[in-house]
Amino acid sequence: MNRFVYLQPNKKYQMARDEKLKEDYEKILEILATKFGDGEQLNLDAIIYLIGVQELGKGAIEFKKDDKVNLMHIAICRLLEPFGYYEFDFFDDDGWPHYKVLEELPPLKSGEQTVLIKEAIVLYFKTQELIPN
Repeated sequence: MNRFVYLQPNKKYQMARDEKLKEDYEKILEILATKFGDGEQLNLDAIIYLIGVQELGKGAIEFKKDDKVNLMHIAICRLLEPFGYYEFDFFDDDGWPHYKVLEELPPLKSGEQTVLIKEAIVLYFKTQELIPN
């Protein structure tokens, strides 16, 4: 069951929405560059990784390669949870969060995936009150 009704937005609304997303995402990039990138902009994967570390809640410790992949998975699940694709399920004995799939992601083109993830990141940072609504 598709939870979203896709209406053809008018161009003016779409452009304003796209501009707001770009503006909010740029604010996030600035904050993260200052805090974690020594002034250098972080790429999308690095931001997803940081969100995974934040959601795990164990701080900046040394992670193995497999752990890094799992951290990114945690972040993706957490980011897409408000969109109805995942739901938090439980913490395992090691304190790692697990999510269950509620709805499979629809097939998206690369650019559409990027926009969805950026929208989810902006929503995450607003929810965490790191940027204003």
